Amino acid sequence: MTNNLAGMLLLLLKGAAMGIANAIPGVSGGTIAFVTGIYETLINAIKSFDLKALTLLRKFKFREFLAHVHFFFLLPLGVGVLVGLVGSSYALKQLFKTHELYVWSFFFGLIAASIISVGKMVKKWGIAPVISLIVGAAIAIGIAMIGAADENRDIPYLMVCGVVAIASMIIPGISGSYVLILLGNYNLIMLESVTNLGDGIKAMDWDKIKEPLSIIIPVGIGCVIGIALLSRFLSWLFKRFHDAAVALMTGFVLGSLLVIWPWKKKIPLLDDSGAPVIKASGKEVIAAYERYLPDFSNNATWIAIGVMVIACLIVVAMEKFGSKHGKA
Repeated sequence: MTNNLAGMLLLLLKGAAMGIANAIPGVSGGTIAFVTGIYETLINAIKSFDLKALTLLRKFKFREFLAHVHFFFLLPLGVGVLVGLVGSSYALKQLFKTHELYVWSFFFGLIAASIISVGKMVKKWGIAPVISLIVGAAIAIGIAMIGAADENRDIPYLMVCGVVAIASMIIPGISGSYVLILLGNYNLIMLESVTNLGDGIKAMDWDKIKEPLSIIIPVGIGCVIGIALLSRFLSWLFKRFHDAAVALMTGFVLGSLLVIWPWKKKIPLLDDSGAPVIKASGKEVIAAYERYLPDFSNNATWIAIGVMVIACLIVVAMEKFGSKHGKA
């Protein structure tokens, strides 16, 4: 368990990186956790919130409780995730409007470089890991080809969004944000509600806080349910089938490159009359993307490639840093 100041600061930074990644459609915070060496510790820490933890709390054994739930690991990491998620929601809104190609290029570079890092965690490649790799890639590509649903504010649906999104957020290569797009609620949850909540808190205006909370709370409940179930399954999977599990996740990461390919054209969802379907926010619903090869005579293409290279170098640096300090 990491309880020194330097270790906590490092976990805070890793959490911020995970939060930023989770706010980007197509990028998984689980991938960041994986390449920085804290993934299995994170899964086991989440799983530790069990009956034993409740018993320790009930008996007021706070020291034992904090040790059991990996408190000094989860606290700085969780704070970092929240800071990264909320902070990036504001920045990303503007960046996607003005420099969408470069944002996608940066995260394409991050994910492409992370494939090698994640694949190295397979101790011995054999038939099972290879099949798992192919299955993982096929699932991620299949998700990329699914069209988006319509926005839905119903409480049960928001809870389902929470369950599915948190599951995908902690699986490397499967983006919780992209899954929210497929479910039709990315704009509602990640942009409108998060930013409106921040604005309401800043203004100390309860009416402005109440509306986004009516969206965030049911999503949060779904997240708690989803993470409680998935953390136990993943912990079991890593213990019993480590190499196959890592290969499966490497496949997820590989397949997700199709989702975040920078050069793509948005295809809007059309209604029966052939007109684009418009969300409550006034934006078109995106049904799919048409991907194409870049124009190498265009300066923007080379800038985008340069951004990819920078992103790759960041992953290499993160991997080296994580190998020294990431084992929590």
